[in-house]
Amino acid sequence: MSVSVQDVSKTIDWLAQYGYQGEDQGMVRLLYTPEWRAAQSALKERFEQAGMAVRFDAVGNLKGTFAGSDSDAGIVASGSHVDTVVNGGKLDGALGIEAALLATMDLVATHGQPKKGLAVISMAEEEGSRFPYVFWGSKNLFDLEDNAQMTDIMDKDGVRFVDAMHECGFDFNRGHDPLMDGVTNWLELHIEQGNTLEMEGRQVGIVHGIVGQRRYDIHLKGEANHAGTTMMRYRHDVVQAYAKVVSQSIEKARAAGDPLVLTFGKVEVRPNVVNVVPGEMTFTMDCRHTDKDFLVSFSDGIVSDMRAICADMGIEIEVDNWMDEDPVPMDDGMISVIQRVCQERGLNALDMHSGAGHDSQIIARYIPSGMIFVPSIRGVSHNPAEATKMEDIKEGIDALEATLYALAY
Repeated sequence: MSVSVQDVSKTIDWLAQYGYQGEDQGMVRLLYTPEWRAAQSALKERFEQAGMAVRFDAVGNLKGTFAGSDSDAGIVASGSHVDTVVNGGKLDGALGIEAALLATMDLVATHGQPKKGLAVISMAEEEGSRFPYVFWGSKNLFDLEDNAQMTDIMDKDGVRFVDAMHECGFDFNRGHDPLMDGVTNWLELHIEQGNTLEMEGRQVGIVHGIVGQRRYDIHLKGEANHAGTTMMRYRHDVVQAYAKVVSQSIEKARAAGDPLVLTFGKVEVRPNVVNVVPGEMTFTMDCRHTDKDFLVSFSDGIVSDMRAICADMGIEIEVDNWMDEDPVPMDDGMISVIQRVCQERGLNALDMHSGAGHDSQIIARYIPSGMIFVPSIRGVSHNPAEATKMEDIKEGIDALEATLYALAY
C-alpha cells in the first residue's frame, strides 16, 4: 500500500498544465475561467477512468466516488480546492485533490472494494482571488452561500460573477446541495504554507485546529500641513501615530508568544507626498490565535491602545472589525486515527495547528474532520517558488492513505 514518487510527480504536473503561466508567473487558475473549467473537466475524466461515479453540483464542486460494500455505512471523503491565487504555486489546494485521488485509487487496487465509500472532492473555489468572496465551494456544500451577495459582484476586469458562472455551465444552488450527503468523515491533505515542519525536521503535520482570525480596517484622520513650517510639537501626524501603534502592538504580540500572530499588512497614506505632514491614512490589522477568548481579549486590547494613542495626539480614529472568524478544532477521533497510523508506519509526524484558513474549517463544523500537512520549502506559498520535497509529499500521502484505510476498510 504505497503510491510511487513517480506517480505523484506526474499527477502534479498533469493538473498544473491547466493554468500554468511559466516558471516566473506560476499558476493562475481562477474560479470560472477557461483554465478552471479545463481542470475540473480533466479531473472528471480522470475520476471516470478510475471507475468512480462522478457528479458536479450546481456551482461546480466535483465529486468522484468508489462505492462501498455497505451502502448504509456512509462515505469517507478527501480532497481540497482546485482554484489558485494569481501567480501561485502548483501545490496549494491542488495537492489535496491529487493526493486523495492517488491514495483512493491505490487502496481500491490493493484491497478491493471498501466497506465505506471513498470519495474525492475537488472544490470549486476557496481563495477569493477572482471575486471578493471566499470558500464559495465549501460554503455551498452546507447551504451557507450568500447568493444575493454574489449577484452584482465583479472581478477586476468588470466581469460579473453570475455571467462567469453561467458561461461555465453552472448556476446558483437553489436548495439543499446533496454532494456531502452520507459523508461521515472528511480528510484534507495540504501543504503547510509555513516553515514549522521544515524547522522542526518533520515530514508530516497532524493538525489539531485552524486558528481564528480577526481582521480590521483602521482609518486615522489628523491634519495635513507644511513639512517645513509645522513644528514637531504642533503636528497631528497620522504616520507618527501609526508607528507608535505598530511598535507597541508588535511588542505585545511578541510577549504573548505562540500561537498568536499579529500583522499590519496594508497601508494607504494621504496625501503621500514628500513635503506634506500626512493627514490621513488607512491600514489593516490581522490577528490570529487558536483560542477564541484570548484572540478577542488581545485584539480588543490592541484597539483600545490605538484609541488612547490617537486621543493623546489629537487624531481621529475609526475601526472596522470586518472579519471575526472563530477558531475551528479538528475532530478528536480523526486526530487519534491520524496519530495512530503515523506511529504504526513510523512516519515523522508533528502535532500542530494551522495558521492559514482552509476548506476544512467550513466542513469541520458539520462532519468529523482531520487535516494532514506536508512541509513547504522555506515556508513559501502563494508564490511560483512554492515547493515541497517529493519524499515529503509521499510521506504525507502515505499518512493519508493509511488513515483512509483505517476509516473505510
